[in-house]
Amino acid sequence: MEAVDHLAPERNRAQFDVEEMKIVWAGSRDAFEVSDRMSRLVASDPVFRKDNRPMLGRKELFKNTLRKAAHAWKRIIELRLNEEEAYRLRFYVDEPAFTDLHWGMFIPAIKGQGTEEQQQKWLPLAYKMQIIGCYAQTELGHGSNVQGLETTATFDPQTDEFVINSPTLTSSKWWPGGLGKVSTHAVVYARLITDGQDQGVHGFIVQLRSLDDHLPLPGITIGDIGMKFGNGAYNSMDNGVLRFDDVRIPRNQMLMRVLQVTREGKCVQSNVPRQLIYGTMVYVRQTIVSDASCALSRAVCIATRYSAVRRQFGSHNGGPETQVIDYKTQQARLFPLLASAYAFRFIGEWLKWLYTDVTGRLQANDFSTLPEAHACTAGLKSLTTSATADGIEECRKLCGGHGYLCSSGLPELFAVYIPSCTYEGDNVVLLLQVARHLMKTISQLGSGKKPVGTTAYMGRVEQLMQCRSDVQIAEDWLKPNVVLEAFEARAARMSVACAQALSKFTNPEEGFQQLSADLVEAAVAHCQLIVVSKFLEKLQQDIPGKGVKQQLQILCSIYALFLVHKHLGDFLSTGCITAKQGSLANEQLRSLYSQVRPNAIALVDAFDYTDHYLGSALGRYDGNVYPTLYEEAWKDPLNESVVPDGYQEYVRPMLKQQLRNARL
Repeated sequence: MEAVDHLAPERNRAQFDVEEMKIVWAGSRDAFEVSDRMSRLVASDPVFRKDNRPMLGRKELFKNTLRKAAHAWKRIIELRLNEEEAYRLRFYVDEPAFTDLHWGMFIPAIKGQGTEEQQQKWLPLAYKMQIIGCYAQTELGHGSNVQGLETTATFDPQTDEFVINSPTLTSSKWWPGGLGKVSTHAVVYARLITDGQDQGVHGFIVQLRSLDDHLPLPGITIGDIGMKFGNGAYNSMDNGVLRFDDVRIPRNQMLMRVLQVTREGKCVQSNVPRQLIYGTMVYVRQTIVSDASCALSRAVCIATRYSAVRRQFGSHNGGPETQVIDYKTQQARLFPLLASAYAFRFIGEWLKWLYTDVTGRLQANDFSTLPEAHACTAGLKSLTTSATADGIEECRKLCGGHGYLCSSGLPELFAVYIPSCTYEGDNVVLLLQVARHLMKTISQLGSGKKPVGTTAYMGRVEQLMQCRSDVQIAEDWLKPNVVLEAFEARAARMSVACAQALSKFTNPEEGFQQLSADLVEAAVAHCQLIVVSKFLEKLQQDIPGKGVKQQLQILCSIYALFLVHKHLGDFLSTGCITAKQGSLANEQLRSLYSQVRPNAIALVDAFDYTDHYLGSALGRYDGNVYPTLYEEAWKDPLNESVVPDGYQEYVRPMLKQQLRNARL
């Protein structure tokens, strides 16, 4: 194929240093170097080919995934990669696999909930992959309500063992990734029963399969739960079903960092505070937020490049048609998603800092920031994954008909991504948790307890209830303090309105149920404020590189003003801004889109994604879209024969009016 860069004219228009923006996106020069090296290592290895994935049958797809996972592990060992390099390599292999749960859930659970002795026993085996683990919490009948889990672990003082059972059909473990066909061990969450007393849900390390022949151990029924949404997509993962029938494990396989069961069967709280468990949750949700920026930026990269290549309508005197990216309707849908990708990147960066901060405080027995950190990560997980899932689908629509082809990379990206809205906390349930925290924060304002962290603005609630935006011209909306005040006032007023409505109920729980839709909206307003404020904080840092900071300022303004436009009803009904100020925000937004336009291709180049990772005929770096689409079409198995299978039996009899004689 000709080596022509069809997007070179676009790249030449950039008004900033793309190489420096790559460093900002990666987080640091070191992080960029590692990421760039690993992405190219994966792209150049034929074992990691993925263009044929949507065409493979389930068994073939799954076996191919096992092959890639084994090859990735082999390369990690051969090249002596460190933890960060290994993580990046697996990330760029870009195929959901059992290893995601082994490294992302099983190991963190043992680190967070296991005693020193348990960590010393199990982690070396897990780090060398001499055992492969998964995280068996969700059941057929319970997901979000962890306290409703039905699996039981009953202590038998005669043998010093726990006996694990699945007492009902709905107690079957259902969904854990890696469980169906691969995992040898699991951290299983079950109701601890000692001396006939239910002690609540706790974690237990349970061996599931023999380390010799991989057969399930006695008392264990285990398998895959079946095909899921999409071609290829998440079907490379063996989400499993698991049932226990009197499965016995030694007492020391209960994760006992917080609660210990003695030889006599007595429950003893350790001196490690229960809140430490939340540290793991903050960690996992922080990684999900970072993944959101990756998935959204990938979709945006494909849609932006294709929008610059695609031309439609607007030809004058036989000249070229208009690039689709030049239509204002396209910009108004695409550029807010580009801005969101950067916004989510920086909120993910900040959450990394928050996790380190919370962990340090927990180790020093300081739990003051924990409820806020917990609510904050729950809300941001919900906000970013919902926006990303919707954003990927919008990018597919922005690519017109060709976006629906598997070779565009978008259908598979969407199918792989959307479970994020459900796993690790259903997005609406999480927003209700945030709302509870906000209501509690407001109720404590009178007692003199100062709100901390991302709720600190609530301490100025009286001022925020009174303030009026002083925007007079469109450019006023570019002032950080103007934007911040509008978002703070909206969030505070929506929360206060909910708190006032709640106070009218004699039964607070009934009030919470009745007002839950309003509470969810208040939680969204709070979370959007966090993202806007952290983007603004990022811009206060020293950001080197010609024009880099200016581009980020434009993207920050687009993110914030698009939210003002989208949620104008909130801002108007709470009296934060006037209708005139709302229309000025829209006017400023249009101007900002024009400023992004010459830089759009360079801004997605800064993600530094290889063509292999993007996996898209439409998102190719060189913009050589049409020859690639044409070539991809001929690779389809249907095109292996000119006359299709089934022609003689079904099509020919129809054409020849011989259906009565045909053997259907």
